[in-house]
Amino acid sequence: MPSPSRSFTRSRVLPLVALAVLAAAPARAADTVTAPAPEATPAPEATAAPEEKAPPKPAPIEVTSFVDTYYGYFFNKPTGNVPLRNFDTKHNTFSLGLVEVAAEQKVTTANRLGFRLDLEAGPTAELVNAFEPGGLEFLKNVEQAYGSYLFGNKLQVDVGKFVTSHGAEVIETKDNWNYSRSLLFALAIPYYHAGIRATVPFNDKVTLGGMVVNGWNNVVDNNSGKSWCVDLTLKPTSKLTLVQNVMGGPEQKDNTHDKRFLSDTVLTVNATDKVSLMANYDYGTDRVAGLDVKWHGIAAYARVQATPYWAIAPRFEWFDDRDGFATGIAQKVKEFTITSEQKLGGKLLTRLEYRRDFSDQPFFTSKSGGPKKSQDNITLGLVYIFTRSF
Repeated sequence: MPSPSRSFTRSRVLPLVALAVLAAAPARAADTVTAPAPEATPAPEATAAPEEKAPPKPAPIEVTSFVDTYYGYFFNKPTGNVPLRNFDTKHNTFSLGLVEVAAEQKVTTANRLGFRLDLEAGPTAELVNAFEPGGLEFLKNVEQAYGSYLFGNKLQVDVGKFVTSHGAEVIETKDNWNYSRSLLFALAIPYYHAGIRATVPFNDKVTLGGMVVNGWNNVVDNNSGKSWCVDLTLKPTSKLTLVQNVMGGPEQKDNTHDKRFLSDTVLTVNATDKVSLMANYDYGTDRVAGLDVKWHGIAAYARVQATPYWAIAPRFEWFDDRDGFATGIAQKVKEFTITSEQKLGGKLLTRLEYRRDFSDQPFFTSKSGGPKKSQDNITLGLVYIFTRSF
């Protein structure tokens, strides 16, 4: 209550104050307005904790095994191994081509160490390692054996024995479009190398690789020099892939002066989801006994996946061995192949194939009538495939 503004005696002030309080009390009660209660402030919504990304998992160990068998009939009825063939070399015989078990763990940021080991047996394994200078028997059963390490997020380095990056085809027929191997695969390029290689994908369109190795088809080097290779993969679209390999180095025994060079180009076009096309060009040079030698050739492929279980694949090749370096005589060779592929039960791959090889020289053997300029054959190949991941 406000203090009085004037001074009065105590006896007169007290009665006046009492009357003022009694008179003012009802009026203040009537004039008082109750203030509304403040609205309750809503509780803040709970903020969801950010979801933690699961750490990357190591890649599984993938195991692939297969058994490759075939029957071939050559109309020339040759004796011994068939000319120009590297793996399907037998006439009128049910043959075992290759048995293989491969295990691989790819590198990732979760497991930077990886490996690849391919163990194999059969005539194909012996032919692949037939030129090994070391003559090490056990190596014919080891197609690949290398360790890998991932530096950063992209640079992969492999050390050991590995198959070549050259060519449109590989040793395992199940991964090719045809059963028989091409002239270029058999005659123009190496099968394997031993040394160190590195691969780095800059993005999903450009990948660069390189290697330093003992040479062509040799774990034990045949001279004191080393060979090098650079490969570039370009994939401008999902339908087009271009791979270019260039390799050079000394390959003659106890000779580091003369050099061998190879250029290998592979172009693949996935025209539609059912039609694929491919072309391969190889050009090689070397110097043997003081003489320059050259070879080159081209192969054209097509594959039509008519149904999920059936495909047809024609192939045509031209190979010029002008100095006889690859085939033993100077000649121009051609071949035409058409392959019908049928998948049965998901694990059995069958291929029925007709092939004609022809040369400008009488090069092909026959049981009677002397050498001929051509050979025709029909092959039935059966490949049983088993895969599993751990």
